[in-house]
Amino acid sequence: MVRPLLPLFCAATVLVAAVLAAPALGQDAPRLTGQTPPMADVPAPPVPKWVRDDVRRMRAYPEQPPVIPHSIEGYQLSVNTNRCLSCHRREFTEGSGAPMISITHYMNRDGQMLADVSPRRYPCTACHVPQADVAPLVPNTFRDMSELGARPAGSE
Repeated sequence: MVRPLLPLFCAATVLVAAVLAAPALGQDAPRLTGQTPPMADVPAPPVPKWVRDDVRRMRAYPEQPPVIPHSIEGYQLSVNTNRCLSCHRREFTEGSGAPMISITHYMNRDGQMLADVSPRRYPCTACHVPQADVAPLVPNTFRDMSELGARPAGSE
Protein backbone atom coordinates (compact mmCIF):
# COMPACT_ATOMS: atom_id res chain seq x y z
CA MET A 1 0.00 0.00 0.00
CA VAL A 2 1.42 3.39 -1.04
CA ARG A 3 0.74 6.41 1.18
CA PRO A 4 0.83 9.94 -0.19
CA LEU A 5 3.97 11.78 0.91
CA LEU A 6 2.62 15.32 0.47
CA PRO A 7 1.10 15.65 4.01
CA LEU A 8 4.36 14.39 5.57
CA PHE A 9 6.42 16.74 3.42
CA CYS A 10 4.23 19.74 4.42
CA ALA A 11 4.44 18.89 8.13
CA ALA A 12 8.22 18.49 7.93
CA THR A 13 8.60 21.80 6.08
CA VAL A 14 6.56 23.66 8.73
CA LEU A 15 8.58 22.04 11.53
CA VAL A 16 11.93 22.96 9.94
CA ALA A 17 10.75 26.55 9.32
CA ALA A 18 9.61 26.89 12.95
CA VAL A 19 12.92 25.56 14.32
CA LEU A 20 14.97 27.86 12.09
CA ALA A 21 12.84 30.94 12.83
CA ALA A 22 12.72 30.45 16.62
CA PRO A 23 16.08 32.09 17.45
CA ALA A 24 15.33 35.10 15.25
CA LEU A 25 11.84 35.55 16.73
CA GLY A 26 13.11 35.16 20.29
CA GLN A 27 15.56 38.02 19.79
CA ASP A 28 12.95 40.40 18.37
CA ALA A 29 10.16 39.71 20.88
CA PRO A 30 9.81 42.49 23.46
CA ARG A 31 9.83 41.56 27.11
CA LEU A 32 6.38 41.51 28.62
CA THR A 33 7.44 41.51 32.26
CA GLY A 34 9.31 44.81 32.48
CA GLN A 35 12.63 45.35 34.25
CA THR A 36 11.81 43.33 37.36
CA PRO A 37 11.79 39.53 37.21
CA PRO A 38 8.21 38.23 37.44
CA MET A 39 8.59 36.48 40.80
CA ALA A 40 10.74 39.10 42.56
CA ASP A 41 9.59 40.78 45.77
CA VAL A 42 8.65 44.34 44.89
CA PRO A 43 7.60 46.94 47.46
CA ALA A 44 3.96 47.98 47.06
CA PRO A 45 3.28 51.60 46.17
CA PRO A 46 1.79 53.69 48.98
CA VAL A 47 -1.98 53.58 49.34
CA PRO A 48 -3.39 56.75 47.75
CA LYS A 49 -5.28 59.32 49.78
CA TRP A 50 -9.02 59.37 49.14
CA VAL A 51 -10.63 62.62 48.08
CA ARG A 52 -12.80 63.68 51.03
CA ASP A 53 -13.87 67.19 50.14
CA ASP A 54 -17.59 66.31 49.66
CA VAL A 55 -17.67 68.40 46.47
CA ARG A 56 -20.01 66.99 43.84
CA ARG A 57 -18.08 66.42 40.62
CA MET A 58 -19.15 67.29 37.09
CA ARG A 59 -20.07 64.18 35.14
CA ALA A 60 -18.05 63.42 32.03
CA TYR A 61 -20.99 62.11 29.99
CA PRO A 62 -24.79 61.85 30.24
CA GLU A 63 -26.06 59.06 32.51
CA GLN A 64 -22.62 58.63 34.16
CA PRO A 65 -23.07 57.36 37.72
CA PRO A 66 -21.91 60.09 40.10
CA VAL A 67 -18.60 59.46 41.86
CA ILE A 68 -18.49 59.22 45.66
CA PRO A 69 -16.98 62.49 47.00
CA HIS A 70 -16.11 61.06 50.43
CA SER A 71 -14.31 58.09 51.92
CA ILE A 72 -16.26 54.85 52.23
CA GLU A 73 -13.54 53.06 54.16
CA GLY A 74 -15.18 50.82 56.73
CA TYR A 75 -18.61 51.01 55.09
CA GLN A 76 -20.46 47.73 55.25
CA LEU A 77 -21.95 46.73 51.89
CA SER A 78 -23.37 43.23 52.05
CA VAL A 79 -26.54 41.38 51.15
CA ASN A 80 -28.13 42.42 54.47
CA THR A 81 -26.54 45.82 55.16
CA ASN A 82 -25.87 48.90 53.05
CA ARG A 83 -24.46 51.87 54.96
CA CYS A 84 -24.84 54.17 51.94
CA LEU A 85 -28.61 54.01 52.33
CA SER A 86 -28.43 55.39 55.88
CA CYS A 87 -27.83 58.83 54.29
CA HIS A 88 -28.92 58.55 50.63
CA ARG A 89 -32.25 56.73 50.98
CA ARG A 90 -35.23 58.95 50.16
CA GLU A 91 -36.50 59.23 53.74
CA PHE A 92 -33.08 60.09 55.26
CA THR A 93 -31.80 62.82 52.91
CA GLU A 94 -33.41 65.73 54.77
CA GLY A 95 -31.59 64.90 57.99
CA SER A 96 -28.27 63.92 56.40
CA GLY A 97 -28.06 66.59 53.68
CA ALA A 98 -26.90 63.90 51.23
CA PRO A 99 -28.37 63.78 47.72
CA MET A 100 -31.16 61.27 47.31
CA ILE A 101 -30.43 58.23 45.18
CA SER A 102 -32.05 58.33 41.77
CA ILE A 103 -35.65 57.23 41.45
CA THR A 104 -34.41 54.66 38.93
CA HIS A 105 -32.94 52.78 41.90
CA TYR A 106 -36.52 52.20 43.11
CA MET A 107 -37.60 50.55 39.84
CA ASN A 108 -37.47 46.92 38.86
CA ARG A 109 -36.25 45.84 35.44
CA ASP A 110 -39.79 46.23 34.02
CA GLY A 111 -39.97 49.89 35.10
CA GLN A 112 -42.42 49.29 37.95
CA MET A 113 -41.89 51.44 41.06
CA LEU A 114 -40.94 49.60 44.25
CA ALA A 115 -41.34 50.61 47.88
CA ASP A 116 -37.65 50.04 48.55
CA VAL A 117 -34.37 50.04 46.62
CA SER A 118 -34.30 47.43 43.87
CA PRO A 119 -32.10 44.42 44.70
CA ARG A 120 -30.19 44.93 41.45
CA ARG A 121 -29.29 48.50 42.58
CA TYR A 122 -28.36 47.51 46.14
CA PRO A 123 -24.55 47.05 45.67
CA CYS A 124 -23.67 50.75 45.20
CA THR A 125 -19.98 50.26 44.44
CA ALA A 126 -20.82 48.26 41.33
CA CYS A 127 -21.35 51.64 39.61
CA HIS A 128 -20.31 54.37 42.07
CA VAL A 129 -16.66 54.69 43.08
CA PRO A 130 -14.71 56.95 45.44
CA GLN A 131 -11.94 59.08 43.98
CA ALA A 132 -8.28 58.89 44.94
CA ASP A 133 -5.78 61.73 44.65
CA VAL A 134 -3.49 60.07 42.07
CA ALA A 135 -2.13 60.84 38.63
CA PRO A 136 -4.14 59.27 35.80
CA LEU A 137 -2.77 56.01 34.38
CA VAL A 138 -3.29 57.29 30.83
CA PRO A 139 -3.69 60.86 29.60
CA ASN A 140 -7.28 62.03 29.19
CA THR A 141 -7.90 63.90 25.97
CA PHE A 142 -11.70 63.92 26.25
CA ARG A 143 -13.36 67.13 25.06
CA ASP A 144 -17.02 67.87 25.51
CA MET A 145 -19.16 68.61 22.46
CA SER A 146 -19.57 72.21 23.60
CA GLU A 147 -15.77 72.65 23.42
CA LEU A 148 -15.71 71.34 19.84
CA GLY A 149 -17.93 74.10 18.53
CA ALA A 150 -21.14 72.10 18.38
CA ARG A 151 -24.26 74.29 18.44
CA PRO A 152 -27.80 73.33 19.39
CA ALA A 153 -30.05 72.29 16.52
CA GLY A 154 -31.80 75.23 14.88
CA SER A 155 -29.23 77.80 16.03
CA GLU A 156 -27.96 78.58 12.50
